[in-house]
Amino acid sequence: MAKAKRQGTAIPKHELEALAETLYPAIREFFESNQGQAEFKAWQEQQKAGIVHKHI
Repeated sequence: MAKAKRQGTAIPKHELEALAETLYPAIREFFESNQGQAEFKAWQEQQKAGIVHKHI
């Protein structure tokens, strides 16, 4: 039997999958929007410049 992959959390896999199914449509819609594409491009430029933002 293959060893189960760990998600790095105590949250059961089926709950993570349910959460992903719920959030995915909104995330995809955002990144396909003009605003999402602009923010992603800005993030990519920050990564190239070595700018790090820590969110707490």
